[in-house]
This record gives sequence, structure tokens and C-alpha cells, in this order.
Amino acid sequence: MKADIDHFLETLDRAPKTILAYRNALKQFVQIVGEDARLDTETYIKFLTSLRNTSPSTQHIYRTAVLKFYAFCRAGNRTELDEATEHYTRKPGRRIINFNREALEKVVAYCESLNGGLPALRDRAFVVTLVDTGLRISEACALKRSDIDWLEGRAVIIGKGDKQAVIRFSNRSLEALKDYLHARAVVDPSSRTPLSSQPLFARHDIRASKKVRPITAGGMWKAIKDRMTEAGVDRRMVRIHDFRHYFVTMTYLAKGNLKLSQELARHESISTTDRYTHFGGEADAAYDEIFNQRTKRRGGQR
Repeated sequence: MKADIDHFLETLDRAPKTILAYRNALKQFVQIVGEDARLDTETYIKFLTSLRNTSPSTQHIYRTAVLKFYAFCRAGNRTELDEATEHYTRKPGRRIINFNREALEKVVAYCESLNGGLPALRDRAFVVTLVDTGLRISEACALKRSDIDWLEGRAVIIGKGDKQAVIRFSNRSLEALKDYLHARAVVDPSSRTPLSSQPLFARHDIRASKKVRPITAGGMWKAIKDRMTEAGVDRRMVRIHDFRHYFVTMTYLAKGNLKLSQELARHESISTTDRYTHFGGEADAAYDEIFNQRTKRRGGQR
């Protein structure tokens, strides 16, 4: 097959970069299907399925290179190859959001009860902030003390896609933050970093010592998972993005306003927010009326 590939590439009247891309694609093709593989539909499908975890642009250039090579070798059935391309590169349908709300609320309730040392106060403030603001964990970890407008209860951040956004804080999140920062007053003044430039959420492990260092998203997620264990919740039941899912769900359930939920969640497309509308929608109410209310009425007649 290698000789055929070399011959094919030599006949191409394309830009050097394109030829190089085709060469890389066909090299990958041979590695996946084998040097002695037959150039038929089955071999092509095997290669297509191996590309599922690559980017759409990579998939496109690799498919193009292989199909042109097939055509050059006059191999395969073009109709079958086209059908395979359509089937195995079809975009997945819209996926609804689903998470274990009961497990997450158990974690939140436990964290709300935390008290005592700095790690406990930080974790309480962090979890409450996540579920009441919709911040991504990385965004919350990036906050500085000066980012919070305590009077207005909001912050302006640079979020996903380098876009500026207004984040609103609930009363309970502000109170939790104040409790945490008040307890940190013993440590913060000893830092050379001005208060305004200090991280809102800091590390409190042994290595951090008495210095005020920002905690990473990975470090914060580990701390939250430890709280899950303390709360008696299986760590596998709550994912890192579920706190944000919870926030969007609660805003939609409260108002039933998709556009408002989109704005609060900072979703670029309303179709992203639309994946949450299966929570508490008209279908749920109708189902309850048809089956549950009818059962209650029957029970009352007895």
C-alpha cells in the first residue's frame, strides 16, 4: 500500500501543505487498518470509527485524503463509501441535561453546615457561591477580593470565550464569603500582596504556609470531593459541572423563562439553555394531573 500512497501523492496538484496533510492522514490510515488491508467499505468504516475523538477539521481532512486515495486506486464502492461517511460522521442529536439533584443538594446542605477553621469556611463559601452564581469552578478560583462589589452584590468577570459578564451573588453566598474573609484576617495582613489583589479563595494546606496563594480548580475540586465523602455521598454521583447545571435548573424552575435563564447562565446560544427545559415543564404538570391526581381522586373515593 505504501507504494500506491507515494504514487498517489506524487500525482497531486495541490499546495505543499495540503500534500503534507494528506500524507499524514494516509500514514494514520495505514497504522489503523494495516499495510495489507483491502481497500473496501469495511476498511474505510474501521478508519472512520477511529477518528471519533478527533476534531471535526481533522476528521474532514483525513476522510478527504482517504476517499481520494480510494478513487485513485479505483477501489471500493462509491455509494457505499458515501453512505458510510454520512452514517459515521453524523452529528449527535441534542442531549438533555441530567444530574443527580438529590445527591448534589445533600452535598450543598452539608457544606452549608461547615464551620470552624479556614478550610471549612472556604469550602462552605465556595460551594454556596457555585450553586447561587452559576460560576464555573475555574472562574470562581480566578476571582480576586477586589472583584466583588459588596454593596451591589455582584462582580464583573472575564469568562468563557474571553467575554465580560456580570455575576450576581445571593445574600447567603455573600454572608458565607464575609465569614470566610473575616476568619482570614489573621493571615491576610501578613501577606505582601495587597488585599485588593489577593485571591477570593485561597489555599490553606501545609505547603501554602501563612502565605495567601490562590487555589487551583483541581485543588478546589479535590476539596469538594472530600466534602462529598464526609456528607456520605458517593463521589461518582456528583460531577464538577453539576453545580452549574443546578444553578441553571433552579433559575428555569423558578421563572420558566428560557431567555432569562440563558442570560443568567451566560449561554451564547439559547439552544444550550433549552436542554434544561425538561425540568418542571408542562409535560411534568400534565403527567401529574393525568396519573397522580387521578390516583388521589380514586383513593379519596374509596
